[in-house]
Amino acid sequence: MYLIDGTYELFRHFFAVPSAKDANGQEIGAVRGVLTSVLSMLERGATHIGVATDHVVESFRNDLYPGYKTSEGVDPELLSQFPILEQGLAAMGVVVWPMMEFEADDALASAAAKSARDERVSKVFICTPDKDLSQCVVGSRVVQLDRRQDVVRDEAGVVVKFGVKPQSIPDYLAVVGDSTDGFPGVAGWGAKAASSVLSQYSHLENIPKESRNWDPSIRRANALAESLFSAWNDALLFRTLATLRLDVPVFDAVEELRWAGPRPDFADFCGRVKSPDLLRRAIAAGPR
Repeated sequence: MYLIDGTYELFRHFFAVPSAKDANGQEIGAVRGVLTSVLSMLERGATHIGVATDHVVESFRNDLYPGYKTSEGVDPELLSQFPILEQGLAAMGVVVWPMMEFEADDALASAAAKSARDERVSKVFICTPDKDLSQCVVGSRVVQLDRRQDVVRDEAGVVVKFGVKPQSIPDYLAVVGDSTDGFPGVAGWGAKAASSVLSQYSHLENIPKESRNWDPSIRRANALAESLFSAWNDALLFRTLATLRLDVPVFDAVEELRWAGPRPDFADFCGRVKSPDLLRRAIAAGPR
């Protein structure tokens, strides 16, 4: 099972590929890049695949925290390509989840959890380098795949990178902060402090309120405790923001994600984006 972060892919290709416009002057360069990339996975034998996108950047998290990320400052030529990408993926026969209330990350987390409950699924690849998705990693069965760097991160890899297990990632991000998502974390808590404390206590609630009860190997315990517990409500809110939802309606059965080849309207779409080779390759790849 390959679950792809379409938002990440569109951003990545927008800044990596040359500009291209359709007959109406609409920018389509990033769309063509993402479709080509997804098609290459199908050509290499991927059979079950789903793509999540942020159809609207804003989500329910903006109601929880005013500083949470918005579409402000994002290039309009990038934003305008989201619906085109979603149309193109659907026409290519790829399952796509355009998120509005939730975020693409929530859809990926929900799809990963649901896929892992099916014993027929031997491995789930969550295709994104986004640190938020590290919380979804389970052993070596549900893993992250950074396709650009060709790096697979299993549970042991998450521990190596962050110093904590996947289930502690929301707590880690709560205190460290996430500039991409727009929340600052807790003052004085950097990556080293977070990994040192959370590798011992796993979750915020498990951290002793009295620093004298902390593990003696943890440096600056007094300052860290004072900072954390004076900003306790903020820390819990930030953890809520960092915790991915698992209740997004994505699919009923994993076979819904089996690629069955392009739909008839893919020919018209390829004409619109001036990519006849995409159509030829998709037909040649055929359903597995």
